[in-house]
Amino acid sequence: MSQILGVKFNDYGQVYYFTSGPFVVREGQHVIVKTDQGMGLGKVILIRQAPQEEDDNEGHKPIYRLANDKDMDSVAENDAVSKNAFAFCRKCITSHKLGMKLVDVEVFFDRSKMVFYFTAPGRIDFRELIKDLVREYRTRIELRQIGVRHETQMLGAIGNCGQICCCRRFMRKFVPVTIKMAKEQNLFLNPTKISGICGRLLCCLSFEQEGYEEFHRLCPRVGKKYSTSLGQVKVLRSNFFKKTLSLLTEKFEEREVSIDEWNEIVNKPPSEEALAEAKPRNQRARRGGRPSKQAASRRDSRRSKETSAENDGDQAARNKPRRNTKNGRDKGERKRGPRQEPSEKKAREGTPERSVPEGQNESHSGDEKSKKGRRPRRRRRRPSKK
Repeated sequence: MSQILGVKFNDYGQVYYFTSGPFVVREGQHVIVKTDQGMGLGKVILIRQAPQEEDDNEGHKPIYRLANDKDMDSVAENDAVSKNAFAFCRKCITSHKLGMKLVDVEVFFDRSKMVFYFTAPGRIDFRELIKDLVREYRTRIELRQIGVRHETQMLGAIGNCGQICCCRRFMRKFVPVTIKMAKEQNLFLNPTKISGICGRLLCCLSFEQEGYEEFHRLCPRVGKKYSTSLGQVKVLRSNFFKKTLSLLTEKFEEREVSIDEWNEIVNKPPSEEALAEAKPRNQRARRGGRPSKQAASRRDSRRSKETSAENDGDQAARNKPRRNTKNGRDKGERKRGPRQEPSEKKAREGTPERSVPEGQNESHSGDEKSKKGRRPRRRRRRPSKK
């Protein structure tokens, strides 16, 4: 029966699947397979039985053959060549003064191609470098720029937890990690705490993200008040590891309940004990303490009615027309004095007054004196109409 083999070409590489074909393969053996880049030697890390009815859609290729001692010797020679190529490439980078960092050199099994992995902050003009490498090794040369996460995966390092980095041990593909994951997991947003050796966010943040999302779906919103069988409670915080919630009751006491207990008490009418404890508190507030919400609402409505009535009265007083007297003047309007004669004006300025002719009534002169004593209101003379 054919077997499906999981083959890995290096320690940090991905797992590729092939069929065993007519060969009997055990776990840990090396096999020769055909790839798009040519012949390659890989190690079998897992074996599983193929189903009786094979699915042609999977498209697993069969292995070429099992590896022998001669193949293993050629692999050792390739490793020595890669070390020499690494040292030679670094000398060339220094001589050409290129701003790049060489990470690793990979030599294919049949030496048909050599791949140089490097990191750089930007684009690099390495045309002269490729010429030197081709002149030295007489094969196809590829320079591939990688990121800092892949660099850490190739070199390996010790993480903040004291173990080998996850990308080197078991991770084969990188998943996107965002700062939102750190916020949902209630971590301190300190770059030194949530960043790895590569300087990027820790890959392990994505491992627990699914569990946190499921926990937050079950939990109520933190900071919101809910009506429960314990009365009105406020959710203070949630604990992912204990699967509990911290509640603040009406007595200002903190209480910790599990998620199952929360589902039992939420959206249920308060118990008799909670109602009995709430009654004396409401009575105390009505007597002289803090007014209840109903009393405050009644007081506010009464004040709003009074202010609206005052505003209506002021508006009516403004809009009310003034009543006129018979003479066509308002009652409050001040009456104007008689028109001053030119002789009176001259008398005020100091001009001698003409003598009163004989036979004129003395009372008339007395009236003129009274008019002189009262200061008339100044009025602008209108021009005479011709």
